[in-house]
Amino acid sequence: MAFVTLNGVTLHYRYSGGNGVPVIFLNSLGTDFRIWEDVIADLPTGAPVLCMDKRGHGLSDDAPITMDALVQDAAALMDHLGLKSALICGVSVGGMIAQGLAASRPDLMAGLVLCCTGTQIGDAEGWNARIETVRSDGIASMADAILERWFSETFRTTRLADLAGYRNMLTRTSADGYAGVCAAIRDSDLTARTARLTVPTKCVAGADDLATPPSLVKTLAGLIEGTDFEVLENCGHLPPIEQPAATARAVCRIHEMLK
Repeated sequence: MAFVTLNGVTLHYRYSGGNGVPVIFLNSLGTDFRIWEDVIADLPTGAPVLCMDKRGHGLSDDAPITMDALVQDAAALMDHLGLKSALICGVSVGGMIAQGLAASRPDLMAGLVLCCTGTQIGDAEGWNARIETVRSDGIASMADAILERWFSETFRTTRLADLAGYRNMLTRTSADGYAGVCAAIRDSDLTARTARLTVPTKCVAGADDLATPPSLVKTLAGLIEGTDFEVLENCGHLPPIEQPAATARAVCRIHEMLK
């Protein structure tokens, strides 16, 4: 395990050095960086790979959370490791962080893979209700509803042990961390910044995603000129878990373009 204190927050990360274009993975609300393991296993050998637990998640510290703080943490960790001109792959809020990073630190960015995300996700009413429930009743009280949004019906009915494991990942997330990231998503509209991006980009949607449906991801893809858009069948909100091979192919396609 590797830890570093940056911006006053101790972050947990995993980094494997190598040569060529680095690949950075940014995970979703209520998960830690282990969701990328099967994707990373299918990447070309030798590329530097970084994944991290954002503040309030995994083994990273609880701390005040805004979208800018999440972006700055990712930038600070890349600076700490001497990484730049990278391919950033983010899912859900990780995709929002990736967009913010591309806009604020273009030196760190060479390409994007944006999975099940948008420039704005949900509405204030929905996020406020979720924050209130987390604060009053805990994440476990919402777990069934969240898992229905995370995973397709096929996954939920055939991969019961996996479903139980990801429930554990979700419910063991810090309540402060979960609520803080909910507020960061609620308060963020990245449309104007993302529309100015010009890096090679691939947008991936899950056909069964109830959180960020394909129409939302397609709108995002339309903002960045030349973006490739793909919908994955039998996939909910988390392609790295349900469709890791297809996610890896998307990453490899952009990575190959950047060589």
